[in-house]
Amino acid sequence: MVYLAGFHWVWLVISLLLGLAMGWIAVVHRGRGLSRSTARWLSVMILALIVAAVMHVVPGRFGYWLDLGLVMLGVYLVGCAVGSWLRDGVVSRQSSGGSTEHPSGTL
Repeated sequence: MVYLAGFHWVWLVISLLLGLAMGWIAVVHRGRGLSRSTARWLSVMILALIVAAVMHVVPGRFGYWLDLGLVMLGVYLVGCAVGSWLRDGVVSRQSSGGSTEHPSGTL
């Protein structure tokens, strides 16, 4: 894992920044979420991939790519959570700020 982080740090930073951006946008968009069955299916698939990576079921280059993909997914999801949390903090601070007056003095 240290080798993955050391050698692919640029890709991990890009995943984090992309996650931050998507988390920031996701608070604004408020699109339809996933259905319960789809969310359950995705979580089972990701859990199966994590188990396969931990148990080294996939050998060689494809196992390396699996490890890298899972690390990038984790970093992306952390970025999404942080971006969404930051955007929520900015929006809630502005909405509780008080005045509905426009900066030019009109409503």
